[in-house]
Amino acid sequence: MVSYHIREYCPGDYETVRDLFATGMSEYVPTLCLHMLKQPWVILILGCTFSLLLTSSKSLLLPILAITLLLAVGRQLLGYIWSMYIDHCLQKDLLDIQATYLGSKGSCFWVAEADECVVATVGARPSEEQPDELMLKRMSVRKDYRGFGIAKALCKTVIAFAREHGYSSVVLNTLMVQHEARAMYEGVGFRKYHHYILPTVYGRLANCTISKYRYDVPSTE
Repeated sequence: MVSYHIREYCPGDYETVRDLFATGMSEYVPTLCLHMLKQPWVILILGCTFSLLLTSSKSLLLPILAITLLLAVGRQLLGYIWSMYIDHCLQKDLLDIQATYLGSKGSCFWVAEADECVVATVGARPSEEQPDELMLKRMSVRKDYRGFGIAKALCKTVIAFAREHGYSSVVLNTLMVQHEARAMYEGVGFRKYHHYILPTVYGRLANCTISKYRYDVPSTE
């Protein structure tokens, strides 16, 4: 069992928080690759390429090498696109964490410390869709500290903050590759209420589904 404590973010945590987020998101690349390999159009392209090369060359070696090359190029391309997404996030709310999350009473950012270092993060700010909803963002737990209940404790910290500040619910978004995160949120009490495919070219090609979750905060009355 790991001993940890949760506290508010301070400026000295800046680089560690950004690195935790970037490292955690980078871990999804293999899962994203498997997700892409299940898409019908990808299967069709690989199958047609293999069949055409096998028919024209009369050899297994060439189509196998070609498919291997296509998979390797695809892996690099997906990794590059995903890194662009991570950089985009780092240039938004994580660029100035102090101003974004600690600039008003209705938002906050927390870190979890264990073994004298920051091992997990979570932020919360008012939802852009509904002012009475608190948006949970940037949940990340270092890989070697997962499974100890830190993520659930951070979720409960956000829920308690929402209750104290009069929010009606806590909401969050998850991507289709975040299977473990969705299971954790559901275990805390969040329920999926909507999902949609990201309305961009990349979103449609990758069947990039975003699931929206909500936790209704009980009234204190």
